[in-house]
Amino acid sequence: MSTGSFGPSALATPANALTMIRVIATPVLLIMVMNDGPTWAAVAVWVGVAITDMADGVVARRQGQTRSGAFLDPLADKVLVVGVMAALVAKGRLWWVPVVLIGMRELIVSGYRSWVGRRGVSVPARPWAKVKTVVQDLAVGFALAPIESSNYRNFVAGLLWAAVVLTVVTGAQYLIDGRRQVLRAV
Repeated sequence: MSTGSFGPSALATPANALTMIRVIATPVLLIMVMNDGPTWAAVAVWVGVAITDMADGVVARRQGQTRSGAFLDPLADKVLVVGVMAALVAKGRLWWVPVVLIGMRELIVSGYRSWVGRRGVSVPARPWAKVKTVVQDLAVGFALAPIESSNYRNFVAGLLWAAVVLTVVTGAQYLIDGRRQVLRAV
């Protein structure tokens, strides 16, 4: 239920403040991972930023979603997730192939969102896109833990591949839904 406290053009909102926390936390987390590799401190920071991601969605729905939030929130998520995944690849914690697939999808969908947005079309996220985000967050969170057993690393790899499947499927859904919306708007 939305109280509509903020209009669609508002920039300084509580939800956007939570998004900015993720933006600020991104270089901090990247430095932590690159300097120290997987650590419990990195897991704690990751859990904190994941909570801000959930919280900003709740706050935005209650106080009014904005165009700036609709742009900044997914961008902050993509930079954070793909950035930390890339750092984990550099540290040998994740394999580069699934990370590249996820990064390519995120780049394509972001560009497409911008393109359809300039045409006045908004394509809302489907429920599976939210599941994709959770699975990506879990894969990164577990990869940040300093646990070295082969069973644990296989578990993380399985989560990452599940995230890839969801990422590709939801990306295709987004492109199909966007195309339909653009054709309706013509």
